[in-house]
Amino acid sequence: MIQKEVAERIAASPGSKTYGILSVFLQAFYHIEYLFTVGEKVFDPPPKVKSAVIRLTRNERVELGCEEKLFFNVVKTGFNQRRKTLRNSIRGIIPPGFDSPYLNLRPEQLGITDFLQLCQDIDFLHLHGQPSALQPGEIQKLLHHGGEALRLAADDGKAALHHL
Repeated sequence: MIQKEVAERIAASPGSKTYGILSVFLQAFYHIEYLFTVGEKVFDPPPKVKSAVIRLTRNERVELGCEEKLFFNVVKTGFNQRRKTLRNSIRGIIPPGFDSPYLNLRPEQLGITDFLQLCQDIDFLHLHGQPSALQPGEIQKLLHHGGEALRLAADDGKAALHHL
């Protein structure tokens, strides 16, 4: 049992006003259910806030598939400037020339798997070279990352990863 407003933030879905850093960090590792609200009158003395009961059940995710520090940094930085698109808010984190459709969205529009995919793509480029090292005009190159085939499309020095 926790304060109702905190419970709402933890259990919030993408696109809602209460969806934020806490939602993403906890939902990355837990299934969260908002069970019920507890009124102030059941306590003596009554508090000035409502309480709520939530259930956190560990999900099947054992690892993020990217560097944890990068994931936390992207999520925190993105939500610290939540009215900006991710392209502008995480500019200092992404490699030069990196592009992704997620960068055109605001952080509250991305679900957990979207954040993970974005971070995996950034992490992949950090580990395997900057897109600027690619030759302009090189259209497709198959790369293998964690057993998954990826298509790295590069044109005019910009790169984007697409899962096949």
